[in-house]
Amino acid sequence: MPHLSIISPVFQSASLVEPLVREIVQAIEPLNPDFEIILVEDGSTDDSWQEITRVTEIFPQVKGIKLSRNFGQHYAITAGLDQASGEWICVMDCDLQDLPSEIPKLYQKAQEGFQIVQAQRKLRQDSFFKKTGSLLFYRILTWLTGVPQDESIGNFGIYHHTVIKEIVSMRESIRYFPTMVQWVGFRKTSIPVSHGKNQNRKTTYNPKRLFNLALDIMLAYSDKPIRLTVKLGFIVAISGFLFAGFTGWRFWMGDIIVAGYASLIISIWVLSGFLLMTLGMVGLYIGKTFEGVKNRPIYIVEKETHS
Repeated sequence: MPHLSIISPVFQSASLVEPLVREIVQAIEPLNPDFEIILVEDGSTDDSWQEITRVTEIFPQVKGIKLSRNFGQHYAITAGLDQASGEWICVMDCDLQDLPSEIPKLYQKAQEGFQIVQAQRKLRQDSFFKKTGSLLFYRILTWLTGVPQDESIGNFGIYHHTVIKEIVSMRESIRYFPTMVQWVGFRKTSIPVSHGKNQNRKTTYNPKRLFNLALDIMLAYSDKPIRLTVKLGFIVAISGFLFAGFTGWRFWMGDIIVAGYASLIISIWVLSGFLLMTLGMVGLYIGKTFEGVKNRPIYIVEKETHS
């Protein structure tokens, strides 16, 4: 069993595969020569898999896993975690913004008795729009899920195998690695690390994908939207009773001769909109429950290389 397993999902990154592996090997070999690198190719349309296959012939520590299609970053991470056998498991992105040279720092911190050490990107080398979008995404996510989320912390970190064992036992269909790490608990900390520059790669997380990801996480880890609709329904009901009492009082006082058209139309539109919103929210939860009870595999492996 290797002492360290390094897992990185690969998508549209053919030119970065070999530099990534070389930097990992350079950083880890002086620390502990007993390690493995698991690269999970997530349905890329470029030559990422060919590069992974070529690199495995150069570096015997590397193992490649090719998924049958693009399942998504966090599903690819799960595929790597399922294969990892190290006592310590490091998860990192393949774009070299998560610097392999920072892994020894994470490992040394873990030796102080922590089971989870996450990398905190204090000075992110991203555009203003990406950093602002990330900040908004995590703030909204924290509010919706009730689980504290730090926008400076992503997937990059080192985790003891007891932590990963619990995470891989969670086989729900919606995967989001940082939230799963927060949920399982254990003794954790974070340390500041350097953040690499973007290697001229266009991010795959556009606003639409970020919205869908946030929606999936919300539905998987929180019932707050249902609670909010219940509270809103209670407010609407109380307002309706108050309005009815006020209208009745005005009728008995002779202030109302003909029923108002405006109040009727407003009531219909407000209540109809609220009902449709509530039904839509409940429908989303039912839809995600339906996906879960299908019990389909989280990912499908098409090919593997062997180290």
